[in-house]
Amino acid sequence: MQSDNEKVTRPPLLVLSDDWGRHPSSCQHLIRHLLPTYDVTWVNTIGMRPPRLDMQTVRRVQGKLAEWIRTKQPSGNKSSQDEPQVGPEIRNPKMWPWFRTATDRRLNKFLITRHLRDLAEPLPIAITTIPIVADLMKSLPVRRWVYYCVDDFSEWPGLDQEPLRRMDDEVIQAADVLIAASESLQEKLASAGRASELLTHGVDLDHWTSLNQSGERGVLSQFEGPLFLFWGVIDQRLDVEFLQALNDSLDKGTIVLVGPQQNPPAEIAELSRVKLLPPVEFDELPGCGHAADVLIMPYVDEPVSRAMQPLKLLEYLATGKPVVARDLPATKAWADCMELAATKEGFVAKVEKVVSSGVTDQQRLSRERLKAESWSAKAMRFEQLITQAEA
Repeated sequence: MQSDNEKVTRPPLLVLSDDWGRHPSSCQHLIRHLLPTYDVTWVNTIGMRPPRLDMQTVRRVQGKLAEWIRTKQPSGNKSSQDEPQVGPEIRNPKMWPWFRTATDRRLNKFLITRHLRDLAEPLPIAITTIPIVADLMKSLPVRRWVYYCVDDFSEWPGLDQEPLRRMDDEVIQAADVLIAASESLQEKLASAGRASELLTHGVDLDHWTSLNQSGERGVLSQFEGPLFLFWGVIDQRLDVEFLQALNDSLDKGTIVLVGPQQNPPAEIAELSRVKLLPPVEFDELPGCGHAADVLIMPYVDEPVSRAMQPLKLLEYLATGKPVVARDLPATKAWADCMELAATKEGFVAKVEKVVSSGVTDQQRLSRERLKAESWSAKAMRFEQLITQAEA
C-alpha cells in the first residue's frame, strides 16, 4: 500500500464508463489495480441502448432511479478496518436516455457537467470507454482525455448506431491519448487519422484456475451432460446457425448460455437443448467453467465481432478446459491454444472432437503464455500510457 504522500503526487482519475460493479469490464479490471495508488472518481452512465417497452428496460430504469437517489457514494471496498478506502468514489449523474438529436445531447451535457461541477485541483485525467461523452470533452476541467477504445459501438446490434458513430468520431478526434483493445480497433482509429497504443485484455489466472468460493461447481449441475457453455452478453452477435447445428447434432447434453439477454435472436430460446441462465456472480464463473465439458464462443462473423476483443477468451483458456470459438481476428492470436471454426459444420466437428479428446498437450503448453497476460501487468502499461505526458 502506498503512503498518502505518494498517492497525492499522482493525478486523480475521472472515469466515465459502464456502471462500476455491474459487469467485470476491462476498464474495471485495470482501474482496480490502480486503486491503491490513485484517487479515482467513477462516473456511472446510462449506457447506449435506447429504452424499449420490455422488462429489461423497466429493471434498468428502476436501478438507475435508485442510484440517482443515492447520487454519490464510495464503493465500500476496504481491505480491513485499519486500511484506507481503496474503492473509487461512485458518481451517478442524472441522464436523459437518448442522444439522437442536438437537444438530447445538450441536455445530457448540462446534466453531467452540473453533476461534476465540484471537480477541483489537481485536475484529473479523464478516461472514457464510451462515445456518449463527446460533448463533455471541451467543457469539463480535466488535465487530458484518454479514449480507451474497447469496442466499435457503432456496429453493435440494438444500439442507435448513427448518432453513436458521429459521437465516436468526435471522441476520436478530441482525445489526447488513444488506447485500442484490439488490432482491428487500432486500424479503425488509424483510418480516422489517429495513432493509438495497443493494449489487449488480460486475465487473472488465480481466479480462473480455482473453483468458486463455496467450493461447488456452480449452477450447471442441474443440467444433463455433456455441457457446452457460453458466458457473456446474449444478443444478436451470437450465430444462430452455429447454435442450431450444434443443437441438432446432439443426442444428449445441454448448451448453456449464461449472461444478460439483450434482444437475442428469438430462435435461440426455441432450440431444444439450449438453456438460458441469467448472469452469475463473477466469483461463481470459475466453478461454471470447470463444470463444463466444452467452452464455446459461437459469434457471427460480422464487423461488430471482428472488432471486439472478448474478455472471455483468455478466461476460457485459463480454466484449462477445451475451447471452440469462431475464427475471428481476436481469436487468431490464440489459435494454437484452442479449436477455431469458420463454418457451422466445422464448429460442430470441433466440438465433437474435443468432447472426446479434451485439450491437447500442445494446446496446454501454448496456454503457458497466459502468465504474461495478467491484469496487473496490463494495468502497469495502462498507467504508463495515460500518464505519459506527465514526464
